[in-house]
Amino acid sequence: MAQCMPGLNPPQTINPKVSIRTLSIPSIFSFRTKKSKFNNLSTTSVSAMADWKPHQEQQPLPLDAVINNAHKEEIFDTIRKSLSNCLQETNLHLTVPGLESKTRGKVRDVYDGGDYLVLVTTDRQSAFDRILASIPFKGQVLNETSLWWFDKTRHITSNAVVSAPDENVTIARKCSVFPVEFVVRGFVTGSTDTSLWTVYEKGVRNYCGNVLPEGLVKNQKLPTNILTPTTKAADHDVPVTPDEIISRGLMTQADYEEVSWKALSLFQYGQHVATEHGLILVDTKYEFGKGRDGSIVLIDEVHTPDSSRYWIASSYQERFQNGLEPENIDKEFLRLWFKDHCNPYEDEVLPDAPDELVCELAWRYIFLYETITNSKFKMPSTEEPIHDRISRNVALALSSLN
Repeated sequence: MAQCMPGLNPPQTINPKVSIRTLSIPSIFSFRTKKSKFNNLSTTSVSAMADWKPHQEQQPLPLDAVINNAHKEEIFDTIRKSLSNCLQETNLHLTVPGLESKTRGKVRDVYDGGDYLVLVTTDRQSAFDRILASIPFKGQVLNETSLWWFDKTRHITSNAVVSAPDENVTIARKCSVFPVEFVVRGFVTGSTDTSLWTVYEKGVRNYCGNVLPEGLVKNQKLPTNILTPTTKAADHDVPVTPDEIISRGLMTQADYEEVSWKALSLFQYGQHVATEHGLILVDTKYEFGKGRDGSIVLIDEVHTPDSSRYWIASSYQERFQNGLEPENIDKEFLRLWFKDHCNPYEDEVLPDAPDELVCELAWRYIFLYETITNSKFKMPSTEEPIHDRISRNVALALSSLN
C-alpha cells in the first residue's frame, strides 16, 4: 500500500491516551491560491454545521424498544421466508421501452434512459471487490435510506435525484461523474485492504495527507474527521493523494476543494443525526458529479449501511476499553466471517454465507433504516413478481418524464 503525501487535508496529530489489546470477533501538494470558503478543509474548520440543531419533532426510538420486542421477530420471520426471493439481477432494457444500455455494478444495475439514468438497487451484497451473498430487502433499504438522506442534506449540497418510482429505483439526471470517491473517517478501524486500521497496522503513518502517530489502537476515535480519497482501478479502490488527483486531471483544484468541503460537511451532519438516534457514524464514502449547468451534485448513495459503518453509541466506550469490537449494524460482521473462513481476495470459490448471518444482516439494515428515519420499514407486496413491479413502475415514470 503506497503511502500518501501531505496535501489539502491538513496533517492531523493524534495523542492517544489508551493502549489496549483488541480482539477480532465476529459480531498533494499544498496549493497556493486565493483564499476561498473551501480552504482549510479539516473538520474542525468546517463551520457549516456549527449551529445545526436536531428537529424537535423527531423523537428517536429507544434502541432497546426496537431491538428487543416482537417487531424484530416479525421481521426476522419475513426475512427467512424471503431468502429465496431476493432481487439478484434485473434486465429492464428488455422489458421497459426507452431503456438502452445496462451497466452492472456490484450492487446497482444502471440503465441509460436518454436524459436520465435509472438506478436499480439490487439485493446483492458486495465486499472484498466481489459478490458475497444476496440479502433480502437490502436493495429497498439502501434505496430508501439514500432518498431520506438526499432530502435531509439539501442545505449542504444539491443532488441528482429526479424521482423514486419504485422501492428499489431512483431516477437521476445524467451528470459527469468525478472518478474519485471521497471517503471520510472518524475512527481508525476496518478489515479490508484499504481500511484505515489495516494500512495503519502495516506501518503507514502518512495516509492521504493525514499524519498518524504511533500508538493508535483499533476502533479508536480520531480527534478530527479526516478525508482519504480513492480512485477506481479495474477491480478495486486505490488511495490517492490530492496532488495526484489534480496532476492526473481527475479534478480541478477548485472542484476538489468544493467537493472536499461538502464531503466533510455531510459527514459532520450525518454524525449529528446518528448521535441523536443513539448511533455512531464511523466512516462513509461519497460520490459527486457535475450537472449540465456546471454545478456539483451529490450522487450514488448516502450514509447507507453499505457505504457507511455504524456502531451502537451506548456500548462503544465500554467495549473499546475492554478490547472488544463495537456493536455494529453494518456489514462488517459478514466481512469478518468470510475472512475467518476463506481468503476472500484470492479464493476462486467462496463458501455460502450461513442463512442466519444473512438474516441477521437483513435485520440490521432494516433496523438502521427505522432508527435513522424514525419510521417503520414497509415490507413490499409479494403479489407481483419484483421484476414485473419494477418494470411497470419505471415505464410509467419514464413516460411521464418524456
